[in-house]
Amino acid sequence: MTVAPQIKVPATYMRGGTSKGVFFRLQDLPEAAQVPGEARDKLLLRVIGSPDPYQKQIDGMGGATSSTSKTVILSRSERADHDVSYLFGQVSIDKPFVDWSGNCGNLTAAVGAFAINSGFVAQERVPDHGICTVRIWQANIEKTIVAHVPITNGEVQETGDFELDGVTFPAAEVEIEFMDPADGDGAMFPTGNLVDDLEVPGIGSLKATMINAGIPTIFVNADEIGYQGTELQEAINGDPDALARFETIRAHGAVRMGLIGSVEEAASRQHTPKVAFVAPPKDYVSSSGKQVAAADIDLLVRALSMGKLHHAMMGTAAVAIGTAAAIPGTLVNLAAGGGERNAVRFGHPSGTLRVGAEARQVEGDWTATKAIMSRSARILMEGWVRVPGDTF
Repeated sequence: MTVAPQIKVPATYMRGGTSKGVFFRLQDLPEAAQVPGEARDKLLLRVIGSPDPYQKQIDGMGGATSSTSKTVILSRSERADHDVSYLFGQVSIDKPFVDWSGNCGNLTAAVGAFAINSGFVAQERVPDHGICTVRIWQANIEKTIVAHVPITNGEVQETGDFELDGVTFPAAEVEIEFMDPADGDGAMFPTGNLVDDLEVPGIGSLKATMINAGIPTIFVNADEIGYQGTELQEAINGDPDALARFETIRAHGAVRMGLIGSVEEAASRQHTPKVAFVAPPKDYVSSSGKQVAAADIDLLVRALSMGKLHHAMMGTAAVAIGTAAAIPGTLVNLAAGGGERNAVRFGHPSGTLRVGAEARQVEGDWTATKAIMSRSARILMEGWVRVPGDTF
């Protein structure tokens, strides 16, 4: 029997926000994987340990959740006024595909640091002490993101006292600006409405705000689907019927948003859109045991990613939350008390998060100029990942 030896690929394992992923420089990938296609997807699947019918990713770098089954490819940007091009791949856990349809807002927090460490940012732009501004081209959604990375002694500062709910240890704060986060063709609300009546077979008619900002997201009211908005992961992820209902909502919402042509296509587009439910503030206890007071938040939000309730909040969904909250009349805005606002603090399963956004009407259509939030990032391991040489 002839077997292929393993090959080594330079890589860095990083936490960004409440996610973890394997980061690569494009030029470090095997030649066949330096271009989009089957070889690249097969390589990344094997790196992460997918597809895994046991849904554990034991034979790879993945952590068997949507937050930890992620890959990033960076290259020097060819676009003017941008330092780096950032491509995100959401790796399915139990199916053989990589979803390239959207961004990861959490891992965005690590992109600036990786870009600096990889030499994609000109050395003269990196101060000895202070903040290095990294202009990122997000290739999946063709948007500009600006990361403000702290620098100490000429190197990226990773440690600090910034605390992020959903992350156990404090670290250095990284401010992220998502510029013009709405859909590229200007259709922030693809149906033309701030709120729609979404017909979902077997569930009924639901009020829904469907928005393209940060990432396509479908917001529904918690009480319409039998929830309080204070639920933690086990309340939903341990209920197969609930997960099936959310996937049905997501599929029909995706069709209504024009993202897919039929509900059957949703199975091959797991990363987008997201589905989330909102409610007015209530007291609750977070997954860490922390008390969250209604008086300290503007609203409650729970969101699903890759078919499961997220343990905290996806960064891109936070952009959608902040943008929708800034627009009077959306379900998110109404859950937060209505009116005009440029920032909200929302409660999620792990605690709270504040996100700011600027939105305005132009000739009757809503547009967003930017959304802002703070995250943190840290290198966990660097060196090489190994995969069997016959992987791709």
